[in-house]
Amino acid sequence: MTLIKSISGIRGTIGGKPGDNLTPLDAVKFAAAYGTWLKQQRNKDSYRVVIGRDARISGSMIQQLVMNTLSGLGIDVIDLDLSTTPTVEVAVPMENADGGIILTASHNPKQWNALKLLNAKGEFLNGAEGEKILKIAEADDFDFAEVDDLGEILKNDAYIDIHIDEVLELDLVDADAIAAANFKVVVDGVNSTGGIAIPLLLERLGVEAVKLYCDPTGDFPHNPEPLKEHLGDICKLVVKEHADLGIVVDPDVDRLAFITEKGEMFGEEYTLVACADYVLGEHKGNTVSNLSSSRALRDITEKHGGEYFASAVGEVNVVQLMKDKEAIIGGEGNGGIIYPELHYGRDSLVGVALFLTHLAKKKISVSALRDSYPSYFMSKNKIQLTPQLNVDKILETVADHYKDEEVSTIDGVKIDFENHWVHLRKSNTEPIIRIYTEAASQKEVDQVAEDMIGRIQKIAGI
Repeated sequence: MTLIKSISGIRGTIGGKPGDNLTPLDAVKFAAAYGTWLKQQRNKDSYRVVIGRDARISGSMIQQLVMNTLSGLGIDVIDLDLSTTPTVEVAVPMENADGGIILTASHNPKQWNALKLLNAKGEFLNGAEGEKILKIAEADDFDFAEVDDLGEILKNDAYIDIHIDEVLELDLVDADAIAAANFKVVVDGVNSTGGIAIPLLLERLGVEAVKLYCDPTGDFPHNPEPLKEHLGDICKLVVKEHADLGIVVDPDVDRLAFITEKGEMFGEEYTLVACADYVLGEHKGNTVSNLSSSRALRDITEKHGGEYFASAVGEVNVVQLMKDKEAIIGGEGNGGIIYPELHYGRDSLVGVALFLTHLAKKKISVSALRDSYPSYFMSKNKIQLTPQLNVDKILETVADHYKDEEVSTIDGVKIDFENHWVHLRKSNTEPIIRIYTEAASQKEVDQVAEDMIGRIQKIAGI
């Protein structure tokens, strides 16, 4: 059982002892710390926070604890109940709220849950803000409201529809073109809120949706991370239904993967590539993804005359660099699309609408669209080290060895070679070096990874 306290929020497994897992006491403590921080830094007469959750089994219990804790601090709550991460992000500024909390453990299994914390813009907190909340929680420094000053809890279950309205109003979403294409799509909502939001979006777009695991019970029918090894059922159903494609989201609907009409993975790294290809084809501009994302986005960006930039891993880092570089689209290689025309957060609804518009205008199959992009293969490995080894020193030695190549040290060490790249990152919690590699063939990427592992082992003397 696990409890992880980080600058982005608190997540853990349900049950067990307080401080070791995400128990009711921990949920109350960190909700109180967040509410206290809001009141300290906003310094107003009244406050409001938007709360939404995915469908996991513990969601209702955690939500009631969090909402009533905020009410106890004198903070009003806008209760979206079953929702999605991007929907809460959209709702925060629309409600003129001071912040938001999403109750979701994203792609983690059903025994996990988390409090993900947003600022008044509906964006994830930065490191300094997260650290302040952790310190408040450690100090138990709370001042609850008197009885006449308790916050109200106001129910609003309209925001998934409002979110869809906002997506359909985007200039680059062409609902008429999508409807004219007569798409048939299989949707895997992993029995969470994607099973509500994605079919509603497709209905508004004139798309026939075949639902698979779209009952929001929180009883995940497979590992909820949208990876190939977990998606055998939808791959088979796309072929059986003679569908044009499959759509898969994670429990909180910020990661998006597609299945081709052949029942094959489009590739989660290529979700962002395809959406960026469409957006950049309409408006010239820059793109951003993190250092561990595919080089294909750089290739597509440069093809359209834009400039590509790589951030440190983490959505908040991607968003900040997008703002700095005025990127018109960005995201992460795990299937996260960030389209600033709507908001600065990973959003599968936006991704679906942009992708289907692109496909409708191209008038080709999903597999043909995938074949039109540069083909790269990725490998993800890790090396277990002894606690006595200095991981930072090992990474410095690797960076120095490859100093004649293009090297980035903003997040571990990334080495860009002519035909491949390697990204090394240390774990924050254990003596592990994570090794990400990408090359033009599986054989090459496996060899690159093997060579780098050997070099690290030699440096470490293991």
